[in-house]
Amino acid sequence: MEEFDKGRRDFVRQASVVAAAAVLMPSGLWALPDDEVISLSLLHTNDTHSRLDPYPEGQYAGLGGVARRKQLIDQIRQSTAHTLLVDAGDIFQGTPYFNFFKGEPEMKAMEAMGYEVATMGNHDFDEGIENFAKQLQHVTFPFVVANYDFSETVLAGKVKPHIIIQKGPLRIGVFGLGISPDGLIPARLFGKIRYWDPVSVAKAQVAMFRELEVDFIICLSHLGYQYKDNRVSDRLLAAQVEGIDLIIGGHTHSFLDPPVEVQNPGGKATLIAQVGHSGIRLGRIDFRFEKSGKKRRTYRNRSANVG
Repeated sequence: MEEFDKGRRDFVRQASVVAAAAVLMPSGLWALPDDEVISLSLLHTNDTHSRLDPYPEGQYAGLGGVARRKQLIDQIRQSTAHTLLVDAGDIFQGTPYFNFFKGEPEMKAMEAMGYEVATMGNHDFDEGIENFAKQLQHVTFPFVVANYDFSETVLAGKVKPHIIIQKGPLRIGVFGLGISPDGLIPARLFGKIRYWDPVSVAKAQVAMFRELEVDFIICLSHLGYQYKDNRVSDRLLAAQVEGIDLIIGGHTHSFLDPPVEVQNPGGKATLIAQVGHSGIRLGRIDFRFEKSGKKRRTYRNRSANVG
């Protein structure tokens, strides 16, 4: 147990040191005039599960498909000053596209749509970490998972714990959290990856982002929205970690419309969003940031069916 705790502390410390090595810049939002407002359209998906074509029949007939999603994304980008497109994992598995091509068309489709950051879900390990590493060649955007230690695997250096994205004057910190592999990812596929407690890692990530003076902190989570037992979920994470502004979730295929607000330990609201599965909806949350003596934000949910 002592060795486990030491390893976890070393991992979190190393992740923080890497981030601290970045150039420290003052928060862009604080540099704004008091009356200036910055808008950001946050676009998100989760659990798309290799659904590249619309559903041909059934409950979701005519919904989904990457061509229609791209069309909707492009329309939003043309009409807004700042957008950020993210995904919360389980990109692979669910249609014959994955069975035959092992994730290549899914990755190429995400690249064509202009995704800017994503996290990994449990099904993204279904052909092993070597396959996932191979499919990364088809994308230029980063994958982030802060509570998986990839240092002894082929994904070392290829999956980051976090990134900072600049949108106009806004500095946005994004980190990822992966679900426990127990009972979900066979050991032979998970390989030598080490899993760390998401709550402890999230607290360390928030502390690091505060040191780097980001304006907005997003967690891309594949933990699941909520459980009847004590498993770590997005709701539990929000209630126990102060400082996360937005959790984009996945895994439980939850349709959270509108997003859910959970009070965090600092007495403020952490927003949780998730848009079901299979790309049948595109999540959209429009944020407005203003200085007005202190950082403030408001939001409007505008998620829509794809189809």
